[in-house]
Amino acid sequence: MPSRKKLHLVSLGCTKNLVDSEVMLGRLKEYEITDNNTEADVIIVNTCGFIDAAKEESINTVLNLHDERKEDSILVMSGCLSERYKEELQQDMPEIDIFTGVGDYEKIDELIASKQSTFSPEVYLATETSGRVITGSNYHAYIKIAEGCNQSCSFCAIPSFKGKLHSRSLSSIEKEVRMLAEQGYYDFSFISQDSSSYGRDMDLKDGLIDLIKTVEAIEGVRSARILYLYPSTTTFELIDTIADSKIFQTYYDMPIQHIDDTVLKTMKRGFGEKKTIEVLEHMKSKPGAFLRTSVIAGHPGESQESFEKLCTFMEEFGFDRFNTFHYSNEETTTAYQMEQIPPEVIDERAEILGEIAERSTLRSLEKMVGKTVELVVDGESDEHEYLLSARPLQWAVDIDGEILINDTSDLPIEYGKMYEAKVTELVGDQLLATLIKPVR
Repeated sequence: MPSRKKLHLVSLGCTKNLVDSEVMLGRLKEYEITDNNTEADVIIVNTCGFIDAAKEESINTVLNLHDERKEDSILVMSGCLSERYKEELQQDMPEIDIFTGVGDYEKIDELIASKQSTFSPEVYLATETSGRVITGSNYHAYIKIAEGCNQSCSFCAIPSFKGKLHSRSLSSIEKEVRMLAEQGYYDFSFISQDSSSYGRDMDLKDGLIDLIKTVEAIEGVRSARILYLYPSTTTFELIDTIADSKIFQTYYDMPIQHIDDTVLKTMKRGFGEKKTIEVLEHMKSKPGAFLRTSVIAGHPGESQESFEKLCTFMEEFGFDRFNTFHYSNEETTTAYQMEQIPPEVIDERAEILGEIAERSTLRSLEKMVGKTVELVVDGESDEHEYLLSARPLQWAVDIDGEILINDTSDLPIEYGKMYEAKVTELVGDQLLATLIKPVR
């Protein structure tokens, strides 16, 4: 019996890319997945093209894989970067055998068979019939609810290559979640570029609220969260619905990017300081709420005074987590032609915000000491063989951190299962906990 051909797939960038990578895996089931790129017959890099750092990572990854790949292997470059710069990359990167963008993930098997590049005009949106192969978890799955974005933020190039908002039908989402729940998945993260606008292109007034109600009725779903809300499309009713849900975590992930009125106006964010804070305060008023956001350091027009105002707000508000992005000057955006802030100033501001983020996270972690939480044991910790890595169900996968279990109370341990645990102490920036009992 001939040995199976081997596939090495690298998914770069955000979780939204991961779903598309899982679709490609579903189309290539005849291949054996390998972590060793030097023995792969096919290598796929699903690229990110959002900001300079992501573009650089994508290019470097592709070139490094090319240098190490075996003779006669096929190297594929797919995704956002490939879509955004298709003409330039095809001209400048002869190392690549197949180029494809954001429209042909479900045709990847055909492209490899014919060794042909293609760029469909439509952006691909996974559905319940996509045949994804879920990776990285036996209990959690990402569900993509829309592609594209109708916002016109000055710094963001995504609409230029992902297009306008295109939502999945509610019935398609329901079918996929129901199918995965029947397979044993019970924790879900719903994602898109602007999740709080879900359904607006289908004339759904409160599409995300409709989605929440639909998912709550699916047997087997025990936990869910929504990622990537947008300030001006997040209503108080949506915030209330999330907080009142017995399935959806009281988890609010809403990138604000800044808080100063002048900068927000320059960024074309739709909401100014007053309304943004009103939305955030309403979120924070919910019992047990977890707030995550992101901000940009060094956007054109950010004066020293504007920056200091942002720092004060981020220090005082009490976010559980926040990320800081260096402003990246992107072609096709309205900020591209504006007067730019020197890179060294951007670096300095990003470093200051990063330090504030670390303090903010520590304060959030300190509040958890002594509390009893529901968590999932994911496996052995990278920290030590006698410690287990676990995630409170409220936290998002991969981005909010882990809790280390240093006392199992002699309970039988099953990875991917839920347990009740008591958080006992904070050592440095790491929480420790003791298991109490399994959650049935």
